[in-house]
Amino acid sequence: MSWQIVVYTVLAIVILAFPLCKAVKWAKKMPKGAFLFMALMPLISLFPIPTPQFKNLERAKQTQRKKQKQDDQ
Repeated sequence: MSWQIVVYTVLAIVILAFPLCKAVKWAKKMPKGAFLFMALMPLISLFPIPTPQFKNLERAKQTQRKKQKQDDQ
């Protein structure tokens, strides 16, 4: 492993540690539901959107664009 990779990894961890600690302190001041939401949000983002739902989302975006173009004319 190159020394540059190690340096960049350590540097990234150090740079990200401070804002993450501030976010946790800020979240602890909030109601329990908001803190729980902040704790679970990264886990939710790990799961990909299933393909059929993604296709439906694309269709909805296309129809919305068509409606906006028709409204503009």
